[in-house]
Amino acid sequence: MAALLRAGLLLSIVLSFTSAQFVPAPTDLISTTGYLNLSVRYKEVPTGICELDPNVKSYSGYVDVDENQHIFFWFFEARNQDPSTAPLTTWINGGPGSSSMIGLFQELGPCGIDIDGNVINNPYSWSNASNMLFIDEPTQVGFSYSIPVPGYVNDQSGDIIVLPNATCPGYAASTGSCGTYSYPNETLTANSTDAAAPNFWKTLQGFMGAFPQYSRKEYHFATESYGGHYGPVFNEYTESQNAFIRNGSLPGAHLISLATVLIGNGWYDPLIQYQAYYNFTVFPGNTYDYLPFNSSSEDQMFNNLYGPGNCVDQIRDCAIRGINEICSAADNFCANEVENLYDVYLHRDEYDFRELQPDPFPYSFYVDYLNTPAVQAAIGAYQNFSESSNAVGTAFGTTGDDGREVSTVQDMLKLINQNVTVMMYTGDADYNCNWFGGEAVSNEIGAPGFSTAGYTNISTPDSVVHGQVKQSGAFSFVRIYESGHEVPFYQPLASLAIFERAISRTDIATGKRNVTGSYKTRGSLKSTYREGNTTVQFSVLDADATYNTTTNRPNPMGNETSVERRAPGHAQKRFKPSW
Repeated sequence: MAALLRAGLLLSIVLSFTSAQFVPAPTDLISTTGYLNLSVRYKEVPTGICELDPNVKSYSGYVDVDENQHIFFWFFEARNQDPSTAPLTTWINGGPGSSSMIGLFQELGPCGIDIDGNVINNPYSWSNASNMLFIDEPTQVGFSYSIPVPGYVNDQSGDIIVLPNATCPGYAASTGSCGTYSYPNETLTANSTDAAAPNFWKTLQGFMGAFPQYSRKEYHFATESYGGHYGPVFNEYTESQNAFIRNGSLPGAHLISLATVLIGNGWYDPLIQYQAYYNFTVFPGNTYDYLPFNSSSEDQMFNNLYGPGNCVDQIRDCAIRGINEICSAADNFCANEVENLYDVYLHRDEYDFRELQPDPFPYSFYVDYLNTPAVQAAIGAYQNFSESSNAVGTAFGTTGDDGREVSTVQDMLKLINQNVTVMMYTGDADYNCNWFGGEAVSNEIGAPGFSTAGYTNISTPDSVVHGQVKQSGAFSFVRIYESGHEVPFYQPLASLAIFERAISRTDIATGKRNVTGSYKTRGSLKSTYREGNTTVQFSVLDADATYNTTTNRPNPMGNETSVERRAPGHAQKRFKPSW
């Protein structure tokens, strides 16, 4: 998956800076101190920048977690309840290197941005149920910065080229990307999941100390995509720090009691999930009744997975030897020779199998919005915004982190045994982190009683069955129908419902029962519902197409182009980088 990440990062970075500019350092941030004596700088964000309700406050700013490492956060009070007693939920996107502004603006935050650049309300925001804290992690992701420098993006390599001063010379002007960036030194960010965990924990320490009125003894953590690595490892790191706090070894630190971990379409275990690409496209095949490959391509994928010395053997060798170069090479091989066959032959969106490339969903209008001077001044930004960081993706690639299981599966079981509510939820139209792989990981974890639980329908206020859940005690695996990678975009009502149920520790199926260790869903051992191919698109959509979350397909426009007449290649792939 790492090789595809780098290919996508290039296009993402170039597109993100079509309206870049040199960003003046903010002068109106309020300075305070968080726990661990961490410096925190923040400001209240004016109503209308995102949240439209003047009675709901939001704050953005930075926690200075280390020298030249400044982590950006954007906090929103809960709606329709007292924020001083509302739960606190942290959201981070994956990547590695993807900004949490993706989750905020495309999925579950209080607002979105329309095609005209207008702020629009999200009635299904997760802030309806919780205070929400969005964090750009690690350093150099999104608005998080190392050392702000003038520069531009090489539109061939994606590299940030540092300029001598804040003027745009002729050789850079043609890129349209002159602006302020983080100094792209890979030593000023994390290069693995384990290495990223401490600064995430420090960010929480800084925020909770600066905003004690919003900091509960318990808190909830939500993520997606590469969050399948981040979620288990970051939170088990937090639990290990809590042990030091309890024995007095970390004076000045705040005990953070984790209550819930939610992971959407996560990347947990590469050995399982690289094989799941074959399961999704060949055998047993996806539930949309569309097997896309011809027999030759099917044979090619099988051989590239299971042939001697190929993907499975290399990933196993990485697990045994643990050498960075071995793991990096293994991950690159599997990404290029297994996962990438989908892109080479099909020209479909990896993150929503139903759509052809370029896919206009979820909407990316927010990227230009966040690169306007007025918005950057309103949130106290130090640099331009990009959806993904080339430096972070490259740094993680050097250690082969994507090709390692690290300790994700073991840490998930540890969290479950520590009485943490853990929910894995998956949109079943996602190829990239598909639900077959996610389901296999859920079984691999070995949660008590889970092997004998069954799938049951999820009920929601609209009386539509949007998916099924398999749950034992506080651990659940959720399959959401007619949804791509970013579930809250495609199924907003269902995603808000399961979020509310998870953080309130009620059953995911109905939200009516308090969950105890003996709770277990009853039903078939496999989720067998098949959507059929009525929502699978066979024409390229217009860039200004809109998605209908009731019909689960694009709204009619009449201007779609036949795939036979317009089949974009991989170089044109629209990158949605939050896996």
